[in-house]
Amino acid sequence: MPERPAEAAAASDAPSLDARLLLARIAPPADYVSLRLVHERREALAVRRGVVEPPALLIDRGALVTVIDEGGIGYAATSDLSFAGLYQAAREAHRFAERSQGRAVCDFSALERPRRGGEHRSVVRERWSSRSFAEKLDRLRAVEARLGGDPRIVDRRAALERRVTETRLATTDGVEITQRLDRVIPELIAVASAGGETQTRSLRGRGAGRQGGLEALDDLGFDAAPERLRDEAIALLSAPRAPTGTMDLLLGPAQMILQIHESIGHPLELDRILGDERNFAGTSFVRPEDFGSLRYGSELLDVTFDPGIENEIASYGFDDDGERAERAHLIRRGVLERGLGGWVSRGRLGVPGVACSRACSWNRPAIDRMANLNLEPGADPIDRLVRRIERGVWMDVNASWSIDDSRRGFQFGCEIGWRIEDGERREMVRDPGYRGRTLDFWRSLAAVGDRASVEVLGTPNCGKGEPNQMIEVGHSSPACLFRGVEVFAGG
Repeated sequence: MPERPAEAAAASDAPSLDARLLLARIAPPADYVSLRLVHERREALAVRRGVVEPPALLIDRGALVTVIDEGGIGYAATSDLSFAGLYQAAREAHRFAERSQGRAVCDFSALERPRRGGEHRSVVRERWSSRSFAEKLDRLRAVEARLGGDPRIVDRRAALERRVTETRLATTDGVEITQRLDRVIPELIAVASAGGETQTRSLRGRGAGRQGGLEALDDLGFDAAPERLRDEAIALLSAPRAPTGTMDLLLGPAQMILQIHESIGHPLELDRILGDERNFAGTSFVRPEDFGSLRYGSELLDVTFDPGIENEIASYGFDDDGERAERAHLIRRGVLERGLGGWVSRGRLGVPGVACSRACSWNRPAIDRMANLNLEPGADPIDRLVRRIERGVWMDVNASWSIDDSRRGFQFGCEIGWRIEDGERREMVRDPGYRGRTLDFWRSLAAVGDRASVEVLGTPNCGKGEPNQMIEVGHSSPACLFRGVEVFAGG
């Protein structure tokens, strides 16, 4: 169909497009049609070994049309945001929906769809634009320089990324949603090497992302961390290797977030339980009948889905299928209650889920993704956790990971550790690692740190799906104590 001048959309200004009006003009006759408009802007700055790396700017915009008709479903994505481009995408999605009628995994028309609209914006206290490009780069230069100063530091890097995503969603059910998500992702790395030994320290590994503005740098101690990271990397070169054997394990929040992510988050995604998702360490050991009865961990284990924490990287008001996001317990007092699945997976399995249908961009349909997945704090200060250990290791910040294709077993290595003996933290140890079986491990949870030990963190690059989707995932956790864990020295 030729483009009508009065209906032409300015592709260069995607955030201002009226999704509701456009949908009314392009929607084919069907049971359900949605239009999701996405505009994303990413900026990245980095300094490595005193050299400014080329700054990066990415602007991406487009739309996804979803059509459900007589039980079938179809999708079509386009970067052509003119009326003609969107109209063509809607017809293509409709054709796919027609072809899937009677062949789909379920009757999509019969599923209960989200019905509530609204708006959501990240809380930003210090805007990215409040500092000039030169000021941000000077700050990175100064921090990066402080990671050095010793010939044993062979590599060092300071980086900062900003991501802004604006989404407008309209459906023929009358739902209209507008969201703007602002994220800041800092990075610090110091690599020390001498005598054939190499050690790395970083700012919470891959987990330092926050939602909001530049205030996140202060909250994460970005300017205060360089000398500590440098000195710890150097000290690890001559530190003794971590002990080996079965003993107590104290995990800091920066390692706990990956433990939660890999052995609770991904196994509870309903598309894995359904068998739809098999990429990136496969399916899940969890069965539909486990909800409401499976003892996942000790009575100290309380895990919540909470997309309402304002500075956690995966906070949002609505998922990408338009369902309002609300806090919910996934695991309560160690018992599994609900999974991580949006309206489609919930409807297919008939088990409780949450608003977590998420897409990485305009050119992907939403799939089941964990968002803010948090371990609730307990009552023990960190020094009390240490005093409760007769023989063990304190580990923090992930360095390596491995997990089997049903999420039953895992092995993790950490950047840094300290030996604990008779209730006191002793010397630093290098290359600490641990392994375990998922349910046995969580059932060995013996103490949970108090609110003062909690860190709100998040990864910017969780991968899943085919074609692949990389997305932000948030986790907050206190320090946690586990009994009788198999500990080893890696490297």
